Amino acid sequence: QVQLVDTGGGLVQPGGSLRLSCAASGRTFTAYTNVGWFRQAPGKEREFVAIISGGTGIAYYADSVKGRFIISRDGAKTTVVLQMASLKPEDTAVYYCAASNRGAYTQPDRYDYWGQGTQVTVSS
Repeated sequence: QVQLVDTGGGLVQPGGSLRLSCAASGRTFTAYTNVGWFRQAPGKEREFVAIISGGTGIAYYADSVKGRFIISRDGAKTTVVLQMASLKPEDTAVYYCAASNRGAYTQPDRYDYWGQGTQVTVSS
């Protein structure tokens, strides 16, 4: 099993920055576990934001956040951070971290483990 706790959301003005953290634990969470961030806005489907591959450390981003968001993993491989900059109102959503031991997928239904979500609101 894998447990994920995501934190760091809040209210920020357009153009501002936020840092989300995903703390992972559990018997089946390893350095090779792939970890991604997804978001869901009201009335919309959950969408891919970013993922970092457990095996290679390579990061992938949705086009909508490329160049503004950075995903990284700490040396112990148990915390994954999503650094968000130049935030826009359309970034407003509940953000979830997710983990998969099956592959580095962009589809939410490929992930077995989810954090509880953290609200990000971008508004003036």
